[in-house]
Amino acid sequence: MTSRARLILVGVALVSLLLTDTASVLARAGSGGSRGSRSYSTPARPSSPASPTTPSSPSPALTQPSPSLQRPSFFGGLMGGIAGFALGGLLGSMLFGGMGGGFGGGIGLLELLLIGGATFFLFRLLRGRQATQPEPAYAGAGGASAYGAKSESWSAGGRGATVEAPAGPSDLERGLGSIRQTDPSFDPVAFAGWAKTVFTDVQGGITRRDMSGMNDRLTPQEYARLQAQCDQLRGARRTSRVEQIQIASAEVSEAWQEGGQDWVTVYFAASLVDFTVDDLTGAVVEGSKTPQDIEEYWTFTRPVGPKPWRLSAIQTS
Repeated sequence: MTSRARLILVGVALVSLLLTDTASVLARAGSGGSRGSRSYSTPARPSSPASPTTPSSPSPALTQPSPSLQRPSFFGGLMGGIAGFALGGLLGSMLFGGMGGGFGGGIGLLELLLIGGATFFLFRLLRGRQATQPEPAYAGAGGASAYGAKSESWSAGGRGATVEAPAGPSDLERGLGSIRQTDPSFDPVAFAGWAKTVFTDVQGGITRRDMSGMNDRLTPQEYARLQAQCDQLRGARRTSRVEQIQIASAEVSEAWQEGGQDWVTVYFAASLVDFTVDDLTGAVVEGSKTPQDIEEYWTFTRPVGPKPWRLSAIQTS
């Protein structure tokens, strides 16, 4: 490779890096930050609420027969097999002209292969029918597939109703329990409502290119990261616009303790307009004025106990 070619490649690489860095700045509050030991793991989504069931109405899994695969009829499968072998024999005879010549003008090698294949096919067909016979279904049988791995079921005896065992505590429930040991008043619903305000205020700080108003609700590391994003926008003479924010859902999806810290992650599903304009021309240089749906996870932390929470990480779904 010539020196000139090397210089061209280096130049292209530098331009690509600059464009990538600029693109990462031209957006709403970007992803990053710390989630403790979970920093490099995918945040958990909120669990969907189970459908309510009344005690008088048994579970659909017990009242409705489970669908079974439709089995082909015996004669249909057998006749299809015979027809297939007959067609194969005809084609073989046409192509090879009775290869093997037969023994004394009788059955040849091709005919022997066809007879053997037909016998093997018939044997496999009969065994397959026997293997696919459905087993009788009983109330409470197959509890793992009917109720999932988190619970089990058993019969109350005779023809009584089937009782479902309660599922064990989830990782979220265990985490919330640990936090409530030192802060009994912690309410995940109220916390998610407060997090919605933080979500909106952080976007406003990015638009103003100044995060000083959020200093008391951000960890020092997250404040430095988001302020650096604001500084880069100002240096590029561009402004990020985040408008028409509509938060459809805000729900605590993770909670845990580690290293003397409480950690809580809030899942956001929202619609917003996110675009960046050039300060000199006012032209849109990134994003769109069309509303878009987003999903993000915002993690907050604090020292264990009833102390102020601070935003520590943002992750985009």
